Amino acid sequence: MSLTLAHVAAAPAGSTQVFILPAGTTSLPAPAAGDLPAAAREYVEKALAAEQKFIQLNHFSHQHYFVVLDNKPDTNKVAEASRRSGHQLHGALKAEKVAAVYLHNLTELPEAALLLAEGLALTTYQFEGYKTDEKSQQPAALTTVNFVAEAATEATATELQGIIAGVLFARDLVNAPLNKLNAQQLADRMAAAGDEVGYTTDILDQTKIESLRMGGLIAVNLGSPEPPTFSILEYKPAGAKNDKPYVLVGKGVVFDTGGLSLKPTPGSMDMMKCDMAGGAAVAGTLYALAKNHVPLHVIGLVPATDNRPGGLAYVPGDVLTMHSGLTVEVLNTDAEGRLILADALSFAKKYDPALVIDLATLTGAAVRALGIEASAMMGTADKATLDALETAGYRVHERLLNFPLWDEYADHIKSDIADITNLGKAEAGHISAGKFLERFAVGYPWVHLDIAGPAYLTAPNNYRGKGGTGTGVRLLYEFLTSQISH
Repeated sequence: MSLTLAHVAAAPAGSTQVFILPAGTTSLPAPAAGDLPAAAREYVEKALAAEQKFIQLNHFSHQHYFVVLDNKPDTNKVAEASRRSGHQLHGALKAEKVAAVYLHNLTELPEAALLLAEGLALTTYQFEGYKTDEKSQQPAALTTVNFVAEAATEATATELQGIIAGVLFARDLVNAPLNKLNAQQLADRMAAAGDEVGYTTDILDQTKIESLRMGGLIAVNLGSPEPPTFSILEYKPAGAKNDKPYVLVGKGVVFDTGGLSLKPTPGSMDMMKCDMAGGAAVAGTLYALAKNHVPLHVIGLVPATDNRPGGLAYVPGDVLTMHSGLTVEVLNTDAEGRLILADALSFAKKYDPALVIDLATLTGAAVRALGIEASAMMGTADKATLDALETAGYRVHERLLNFPLWDEYADHIKSDIADITNLGKAEAGHISAGKFLERFAVGYPWVHLDIAGPAYLTAPNNYRGKGGTGTGVRLLYEFLTSQISH
């Protein structure tokens, strides 16, 4: 992350500054008025009286910006409006080629400057990509965001920097194409990140995967010329507050053609480098937790392969024996994510976890139900856990909607020749996928998050940008850190 977040005692004269003002402000408080000429102060106060939320004052050598908090009764909505103001601020700073900015919080919301900076920092993300033409490379001018005095503490600025770094790491992974990030390269990237921040990585190769009889992962990989991997990421700091680990499971399909049930293109196959966004979210979360020295024992499991129709590719009608011993009749090779997740969920039992959460770009049904605005949640964890996840989702604006796993949905995956099928009915596809996973998430509380909608965007969307969004990292970080005091 090239953008540095820092704490300073005061802003130097002649610097570009941002003043966050309370909702309903009509006259400038003294710290924001400073040594402004009368005409400049009058200009700003007229804009405030007109209820403008974002005001720019150009001093030519530097800028002053005034951002007014939204007047909403819901604090989560105020927080999200502040992040979006950070996105708007980025556009103004970029236009003026500002290198360093100083944030003042003149409101009663202690985290107002942090929220603004969060939106600003997430907006600055640019996937470095593979361009070689110097004219097409545009390095960002902004390098430093400074929190002035009580706008934030050094500790909270550092923590935010760690969270943002985790999100951007996940985005980088999602945005990388298959020929730059196959299953082995994904495993290596996650391991290198762990070496940097302090989590360990054990990469299981094809021989080990076969010895563990992970029938789902083996089957999906059959059509690929490249071997699968199964990465175990473990962050276990001294003094961890939890006796039993939290286990995060992420789908790592580095590219999904649909296998022999080939996806149409152009259209649904074009963006399938993003089908490992669940695995990326797990890696990004471990990265943020370790970087910020959060006292929790957390394990990440990322089964990885591409799904292709070549060679001895598995076919509709095949019956697979999974790691758990259950048999699965394959009805569609494009329902592959649940197969590799199933092996990982079964494997997770060995850790006697306090909770298992899986994340996956799993179904188009979740996208049709919720669009890009939320992820589908379902699971066997108790209501308090589901409520805490939902609360975390609202706090960071990675919202979740809880769907039922009623017994009747099990009929959707009944098979005549195996224990279950890997495909449900045309209706409630995201729920039948959840019912499939439920059969393997045995012996511990479990939550499934289908992030297919928000994980990858085909058009820019405020601070989430375009392409990989890193969905899941801020959500899981918020949820897991909220459990420390429980």
